[in-house]
Amino acid sequence: MIDSVDLLVGRLLDGLWSHLDRPFAVFGHSMGALIGFELVRRLRAKGLEPVHFFASGCPAPHLPKDPSTHRHHLPDQEFVAAVCEMNGVPDEVLKNRDLMDLVLPTLRGDFKLVETYRYRPHPPLRCPVSAFGGFYDKEVRRDEVEAWSSHTVGPFDVNMLPGDHFFLNSSRLPLLRLISEDLGKRYL
Repeated sequence: MIDSVDLLVGRLLDGLWSHLDRPFAVFGHSMGALIGFELVRRLRAKGLEPVHFFASGCPAPHLPKDPSTHRHHLPDQEFVAAVCEMNGVPDEVLKNRDLMDLVLPTLRGDFKLVETYRYRPHPPLRCPVSAFGGFYDKEVRRDEVEAWSSHTVGPFDVNMLPGDHFFLNSSRLPLLRLISEDLGKRYL
């Protein structure tokens, strides 16, 4: 279990480096958007930047976080209830106590990773950035999605899709169409 963005990005960079010999894009949803953002920044420090960065279901990283909303330290029952409110764990997993015992430490580590992340200012990216949000997401507001615009000097666009925090499941086809269009109009 890795509960630090810096450590995880270092491991990702080690594993991905040999595969980045051609144009590539980076997509991240929720926690993955923070990880993807820091990965892109670390790649840029090594002289490599993606053709596009896609941030989904995540407030822009520079925005302040309210510590009262942190969940990783809650007792198990309260933590699971908070996760359930996000619709992020399938019912089959929630109903299986043995499986929940297996996934709970990893899930808690994921929340700790996000909740302890600290943004460090750097110059904005040069690549285009597209940000996505869910109309009914209780975790991420539209203005927090729009705030990703400050992290690029390249083109920026924002798209809101039907659904809650996991709109990437309920609006999968529209999301994939938008990503394909962004990549197609700029790189094909």
